[in-house]
Amino acid sequence: MQTFLVLGAIFGFIGVALGAFGSHALRSKLTRERVATFETGVRYQMWHALALFVVVVVEAWTPTAGSGPSSFTLVGDRGGAPFLFAAGWLFAAGIVLFSGSLYALAMSGVRILGAVTPIGGVLFLIGWACLIVLAF
Repeated sequence: MQTFLVLGAIFGFIGVALGAFGSHALRSKLTRERVATFETGVRYQMWHALALFVVVVVEAWTPTAGSGPSSFTLVGDRGGAPFLFAAGWLFAAGIVLFSGSLYALAMSGVRILGAVTPIGGVLFLIGWACLIVLAF
């Protein structure tokens, strides 16, 4: 879980830096459409950096089946760890592919880079689906 905590913090830090860069440095250099593309990458990166923190919190605070609200155990003790770990790695890979491809597309204008974006989006969706399965 430390890996996901570190990745979430790094992706969050980079997201804030890129958001500021996009807002201040790119507005005068790129078209509105390309700035919007860049901002979409930042937005999804930030949301999924937070999702990595959710993975860490869920791992540490999942209630024991059949117990009261004050009794907690680790997800791994209930057999859900594979779904949780998968969600974390899927979110991280989704950030790299989805947001990374949008940054590259916005900065270069090379449209073919947009072909990678849906792959990252699918990884995000599968990550969220893993959390749904974990909840049941």
